[in-house]
Amino acid sequence: MTKPHGAVMSSDETSKIPGPLDGLTVIEMGTLIAGPFCGQILGDFGAEVIKIEDPAAGDPMRQWGRSLPKGHSPWWPVIGRNKKSVTLNLRTPEGQAIARRLIGGADVLVENFRPGALEKWGLGYDSLSADNPGLVMARVSGFGQTGPYASRAGYALIGEAMGGLRYITGEPDRAPARAGISVGDSLAGLHAALGTMMALHSRHRTGKGQIVDAAIYESVLSVMENLITEYGLTGYVRERSGSVLPGIAPSNAYPTQDGALVVIGANQDTLFKRLCEAMGRPELSDDPRYAGHAARGERQTELDDLIGAWTSTLDADALLALMEEKGVAAGRVYRAPDMLADPQFAAREAIVEVPHPVFGAVKMQNAFPKLTDTPGGVRWPGPALGEHTDAVLAQRAGLSADELKDLRGRGIL
Repeated sequence: MTKPHGAVMSSDETSKIPGPLDGLTVIEMGTLIAGPFCGQILGDFGAEVIKIEDPAAGDPMRQWGRSLPKGHSPWWPVIGRNKKSVTLNLRTPEGQAIARRLIGGADVLVENFRPGALEKWGLGYDSLSADNPGLVMARVSGFGQTGPYASRAGYALIGEAMGGLRYITGEPDRAPARAGISVGDSLAGLHAALGTMMALHSRHRTGKGQIVDAAIYESVLSVMENLITEYGLTGYVRERSGSVLPGIAPSNAYPTQDGALVVIGANQDTLFKRLCEAMGRPELSDDPRYAGHAARGERQTELDDLIGAWTSTLDADALLALMEEKGVAAGRVYRAPDMLADPQFAAREAIVEVPHPVFGAVKMQNAFPKLTDTPGGVRWPGPALGEHTDAVLAQRAGLSADELKDLRGRGIL
């Protein structure tokens, strides 16, 4: 079903169309966020993602969350969506043998154990690729598979700190702050998914798989813009600057009369001119103090104070309407309820409601980016622990009902 260029399909339409990764089989052995976010992305776009979990407790994300409504984590329906849950004790020879069978028929293996763990279980890449030469193994870890730090435990906060993000985040007169989400984990998962698709494209030409080595600290480092280059050329160390980027003005969050915050970005000459017209101060765009990018950057605080005094005389809705009329980039600082009420989010189905066996239904972010002909989507939320064990192992590992019963009785499943 092809839509006009740029059009967005509804969730009902996307559910009837095979995703672009339909036919791709992914085995996920990760826990928490970094590895499973890679699996989530692949599953969102149609891959069959078979998640292997420890029989005793499963992925810790099943229990994580500030609150546990009805005894269940609100985190798990998102990170576990579009996946099949298979319980398997990988610390036993029988579990390792079954895992090898599953991986032997898969296209991709995603894992985020500490480097060396899979090798200890006889599931290293050399061994697995001997049986499945086309296998792509996406390995997500704190510091990568090589180097003196490879064996260290690595979490998002460590990668964010060593990748440079933490130092430049927050107010200049306070200790470094953190974002309200695990940015390092998500960036590593994104890089792992991107690397997986690159490796699969290479396999299409060569027939051979390979390892995708996604380190959290490098995934953070990759988005640090010119931080390293600027230091190398000038010796400048970027510091924390609160809600602004030094020298980029005006570009900040400004107060309104009704207590809201509206972000305005008008740091280009043409946009600044339009903003000045909206303020009823057209002469400011020609004032030598503010005319030109460098001049505005030098007087950033002064300019922000001037703009903030003006925005404080308007309600947020009136300010946004005026910015839209003048063609100046602006938007509210949103919280979850604001997103749910916004017509742009609704029109593009950026947030979807998915049936859930315990909650009845759950709202969550949709699959991104949007593809016009083969879009991704949320087919089901995170499954119950081991929900697909019997069906998957019977079909893909050839286990009989009696074998499954025996393995379950011995704690292998």
